[in-house]
Amino acid sequence: MRPRKIPLRKCVACQEMMSKKELIRVVRTPDEEVLIDLTGKKAGRGAYLCGKVECFKLAKKAKSLDRALKQTVGEDIYDGLEREFIKVQDTFIASRDRNDDDDEA
Repeated sequence: MRPRKIPLRKCVACQEMMSKKELIRVVRTPDEEVLIDLTGKKAGRGAYLCGKVECFKLAKKAKSLDRALKQTVGEDIYDGLEREFIKVQDTFIASRDRNDDDDEA
């Protein structure tokens, strides 16, 4: 039996390739709304970020999300995303660690 192929994505800030489970997806919905998608399944154009606040700040400074989502992301949206990002960072890291423990078992 062949091992399953693990989907890889690139963080738009640090350009590091990681498995999809290790990244947080930011999505532009068909309604032009920009939000964080922890499920990774919402409809729309997605961009991926590491689970680190430093990467988010780098993406904000370099306007990486603007390019990846092909839409101008305003400062108010970046500020809202930053607050959400800080809230979900701990939850995301904890769930990622649980998934890693499950994979090892």
